[in-house]
Amino acid sequence: MTDAPTTAPKTNSRNKPRGPRPDLASQLQQLRGGADAAQEPGAEAAPAAGARPEGQAQRDNNPRRKPQRPQRGQGPRGPQGAAPQGQPQAQQQQPARPPRKASPVLERLFELYPQLFGARFVPLKLGVYEDLLARHPEDFKTEDLKVAMGQHARSTRYLESVAAGHPRHDLDGNALDPVAPEHVHHAILELHRRRSQRTEDDLRPQLVTRIARAIESSGLEREAYAVLVRSRDEKANAVVDEALAELAAQAAKREALLRAFEASGRGEQEFADMYGMKPGEVTRTLQRARKEREAPVAAPAPVVAAEAETVAAPEATPEAAAPASEVAPSAD
Repeated sequence: MTDAPTTAPKTNSRNKPRGPRPDLASQLQQLRGGADAAQEPGAEAAPAAGARPEGQAQRDNNPRRKPQRPQRGQGPRGPQGAAPQGQPQAQQQQPARPPRKASPVLERLFELYPQLFGARFVPLKLGVYEDLLARHPEDFKTEDLKVAMGQHARSTRYLESVAAGHPRHDLDGNALDPVAPEHVHHAILELHRRRSQRTEDDLRPQLVTRIARAIESSGLEREAYAVLVRSRDEKANAVVDEALAELAAQAAKREALLRAFEASGRGEQEFADMYGMKPGEVTRTLQRARKEREAPVAAPAPVVAAEAETVAAPEATPEAAAPASEVAPSAD
């Protein structure tokens, strides 16, 4: 009979029972020292206070991840949207600019003459400055009235009334002489300059069309108008030349229509039907073509330097309030 072996039997270490394997969150807790390393078998590891879930921890540890933007109403600007201390002032919302205060002299003029200085502006007669001083010597000081009239005459609304060709008015509201063609011309140019500064659109075609209408409304021959308004400004002269070329092309079309009508031997109604035109349009076009044919062709007068400088200046006086050198700068 043999003795039983005193050594312990060998066992397979692979069959040794193991405890539950801690999850990744528990391992992170243990590494950070936020919890006890020993846990009861089968117990579920509870996240420590302030611990983040597994996916969020990985995202937070990613150095390439961009920081989250604060929600609306929160973050560095606060719930009221106030800029924190140290933030540049340019980033804060700028307050609205207060409206420009009207001149006391212009307000007084509006009270005295609402039909001239009110909601509707009209061209004023030459010499209205002297008329105001004569009528109201106690209301206005000479220099204050001169400045106020200059501002009024250079306002955009007043220039619009001049460019439209409205007649001049006296203090009683009576319509007098029409505005001189050169004053209308320079008002149109000034309005075009101001509008061009406020937009990137090409306004030149509109300017050419408006100058062409002013030439026709002036009652002058095209060559005489060109002499009257020509100046040292080459760009303005080029606009006038373009408007004159457009008018010449229109006149050539009217002359061609008149010749075709005369050669057709038909009446105006039949001629209009043949060309697909309205009878009234044909009548007006033929009448204008006949007048242009009968009008004598005026030879252009030479332009002297002194005359060019005189007509080149815009309506300098605040409608005859003061010389150009004494008037305040232009204002809208």
